Amino acid sequence: MHERLVIIPTYDEKENIREIISAVLRLEPAFDVLVVDDNSPDGTAAIVKSLEKEHPQRVYLLQRVGKLGLGTAYIAGFKWAIGNGYDFVFEMDADFSHDPNDLLRLYEACSTGGADMSVGSRYVKGGHVRDWSWHRILLSFTASLYVRTILWLDVRDTTAGFVCYKRSTLEALPLDEIRFIGYAFQIEMKYRVRLAGFKIKEVPITFVDRIKGRSKMNSSIFKEAILGVLKMRVSIPRP
Repeated sequence: MHERLVIIPTYDEKENIREIISAVLRLEPAFDVLVVDDNSPDGTAAIVKSLEKEHPQRVYLLQRVGKLGLGTAYIAGFKWAIGNGYDFVFEMDADFSHDPNDLLRLYEACSTGGADMSVGSRYVKGGHVRDWSWHRILLSFTASLYVRTILWLDVRDTTAGFVCYKRSTLEALPLDEIRFIGYAFQIEMKYRVRLAGFKIKEVPITFVDRIKGRSKMNSSIFKEAILGVLKMRVSIPRP
């Protein structure tokens, strides 16, 4: 077992999961992978099980009974990582919108760069978005600005889901009190990390739209993010 664990939540990702896991396993230093699968009907879990056998003590599967949401998948993964002694825990999508090679820079920011949480950011100098329409970029950037304004959060890419945490950071957070399950989950985690006094460092990345599979974004997830920010501002106590 190694000190770095990448958590990948999945629902119907059979077209991507073998390739993304293989890309992570090729990295040096070594990263292990935990897939949290929400009972994908397309057979994603079966592929991961075969990779568990090919790569014992490097690939793991946490299979859940239904589609329970992104946030709860990551919380389950965080608890598994802490229980199994990992020192650095990563969030990453399965669809190659996040470049696995950037895990190394996220790790460096936390291991030697003084960060308690590092964020792969589209909206700092050097960050980019590829294959998005201009109105989608504008919507995403405006949403991030809205979040920063309401929460007084000095993170430019507030909804980013490409993240590294130090173990000590996760252990200090009330994981059972995390309320949100969609993109608002990503906002809430950064907000709680900042309120707890930890240092967040943004690392520029290029975000690429998925090529294979179907996007999980829908109007209810977007609505949760917009309304969730207001709920966070009034319900999460500031120190």
